[in-house]
Amino acid sequence: MYVSALLGLAELVLSGCTTTVDQLYLFPNGVRLDDEIRAAQELGVRFHPCRGSMSLGESEGGLPPDELVQDEETILADSRRIIEQYHDPRPYAMCRIMVASCSPFSVTPDLLRNSRELAQSYGVRCHTHVAETQDEETFCLEEYGRRPVQFLADLGWLGEDVSYAHGVYLTEDEMRLFAETGTGVAHCPTSNMRLGSGIAPVVQMLDLGVRVGLAVDGSASNDSSHMLNEARMAMLLQRVRYGPTSMSARQVLELSTLGGAALLGRDDIGALAEGKAADVIAIDLDRIQYSGAGDPVAAIIFCGPFEVDLSIINGRVVVDNGQFVDFDLRSVLSRHHKLAAEMRG
Repeated sequence: MYVSALLGLAELVLSGCTTTVDQLYLFPNGVRLDDEIRAAQELGVRFHPCRGSMSLGESEGGLPPDELVQDEETILADSRRIIEQYHDPRPYAMCRIMVASCSPFSVTPDLLRNSRELAQSYGVRCHTHVAETQDEETFCLEEYGRRPVQFLADLGWLGEDVSYAHGVYLTEDEMRLFAETGTGVAHCPTSNMRLGSGIAPVVQMLDLGVRVGLAVDGSASNDSSHMLNEARMAMLLQRVRYGPTSMSARQVLELSTLGGAALLGRDDIGALAEGKAADVIAIDLDRIQYSGAGDPVAAIIFCGPFEVDLSIINGRVVVDNGQFVDFDLRSVLSRHHKLAAEMRG
């Protein structure tokens, strides 16, 4: 878990990301969220790790295999431990913890309710998946007699401190509910395409006032953790659904910066402005891919995804001339290749 987190975070940083979230809800063989936190600290990336959870196994009608679920007492106790040990509420914090039950079909209603109450008692944010697939909608209607959003809303999962991944299958009323309550959506276009889930109605959400940020999702449903590529996919996919002028390069960059910051409840990142954290990326446009481009902002979205040349995170130079300054990527890649080969074997 530590090595995979290092690789995923490194790819994000090289592709322009300075702050990210991960929702870890698999804890086999002694895995702990601490493993990912250590990786983020070593790399120097601003991190909002989520203590995820799954408690509803196959034998009880849930999706995950029974060997991958945990009991509620274990989940809540470890959530408290992680928050008390790592959560930093101060401005410019490099680590803030979130509580993140996995989904309506892998967690019991009791755990959803109790996780939300625990997060509120500590003043930390909540995250989960919602309306990603039609199968999820069918499950909630059959098991609980409600659509996924209403099911979660009845358990208290709405508000400015709540964000949902995906939101592909949302009604207009549900989008209005999100806008009214400040509930956010993390849009994952490449994952939605890879799995054939559908196209999230991002343009409509924005028109209705829903807060939307951009995410790459995990490696199980996106084989690239490339932030600039995700921005490009988001723009192009919305144009497929809503037309060629429905989303501009600047709009999608706003989703990637200020939009993501808003979903995390942060007013200290997301913009180059006085009083904000010194998180800066720079891209050299003197390369063949950008040649002739009149608008540099549009160029980095339209002309294809490439790595950044400079990344400064919280005032520290992490990437210079396209290379990590204090991180041995080659040795981690070697270790990662060996681990992957062992798993395939």
